[in-house]
Amino acid sequence: MQVHELQPSYKNKKPQRVGRGGKRGTYSGRGCKGQKSRAGRKIKSQLKEQVLKFPKKRGAGFLIVNNKEIIEIKLPEILKVFPKGGEITPKKLAEKNLIRIPKNKKYVVKILGPASLNVPLNIKHCLATKRVEEAVLKAGGKLEQK
Repeated sequence: MQVHELQPSYKNKKPQRVGRGGKRGTYSGRGCKGQKSRAGRKIKSQLKEQVLKFPKKRGAGFLIVNNKEIIEIKLPEILKVFPKGGEITPKKLAEKNLIRIPKNKKYVVKILGPASLNVPLNIKHCLATKRVEEAVLKAGGKLEQK
């Protein structure tokens, strides 16, 4: 015997279709008005509704580094505002209107872009790409991350 040869030992009993005339009176055995007396009635489970209200864990498209918003800025833009170098922090970048710090959210500032540096920069509390790190260290600056 194989799977496609299996048969049930009893016949399927079709459910009785109520509410189509016959000898059941005005309400056809469904009682009076309400959700249970309508065709296609489905009563939602309260437990299922509560489960659906919980925030879901999302997939790969929703990943953010440590639930922090990444604010990107290019090194040449920083050099236009800080031509003599100095200390660079996210707060100073926001004061100079180079970045916008989000309210009520965690954030990380990341410095991008290859550029040759002539002035030493002391970058604090910012992430940086490898090329930026190399350029800052060659110019005699420092890079401190959180």
